Amino acid sequence: MRIITVLVIILIGFKVDAQTAREIMQRVDDKVRGTSNRSEMKMTIVRPDWKREVTMKGWSLGTEYSLILITGPARDKGQAFLKRDNEMWNWQPSIDRVVKLPPSMMLQSWMGSDFTNDDLVKESSVVNDYTHSLDQDSVIEGKKVYKIVLTPKPDAPVVWGKVVCFIEKEDYNQLLVKYYDEDNYLVSTMILSDIREMGGRTLPTRMEMIPADNPKQKTVIEYIN
Repeated sequence: MRIITVLVIILIGFKVDAQTAREIMQRVDDKVRGTSNRSEMKMTIVRPDWKREVTMKGWSLGTEYSLILITGPARDKGQAFLKRDNEMWNWQPSIDRVVKLPPSMMLQSWMGSDFTNDDLVKESSVVNDYTHSLDQDSVIEGKKVYKIVLTPKPDAPVVWGKVVCFIEKEDYNQLLVKYYDEDNYLVSTMILSDIREMGGRTLPTRMEMIPADNPKQKTVIEYIN
């Protein structure tokens, strides 16, 4: 009887952890997405021998719709990326054509950066398409954080084998995200910083993506308005 009681306690503990981890990710997701957003951003692609900047404007409505319009440089100006639910289109003014991006392209580079098309449109849901588990708490730059491991559900539209998120306990801001492939190899790391108030919410305004196989390069996206 004692053994059964211990097993029940352990199983309940696992269930509570999973629910708590999911609730944390839900709060993070709700905070980031909000109901509607408008922003101006600058993306800096850094390579050992060169650097390139791209400016853009973005609009979003809930989790279903988002639009990004490239405003510079001149050669890219006018390009637009539209996301509706799990679908994504690219307007290319140079050829006067709209191209729908297939799921097979979600892991490809966006605009030659270290961010992927999936990073842009968030085709998968960090809440609904993954199972969540709390790992050991940690500290990043003096801030106490949750460490949550996201494992994709079977048949979910997910491009990663595993995602590990480090979330600030006080304000539920993501400070660090690690992306792994299906073989559990680290693919890239995103560092989020410069937390400021935007639209009544405190959010990271700087995102730095660093590929694991080439740590000398990176891409930085900064919110400028």
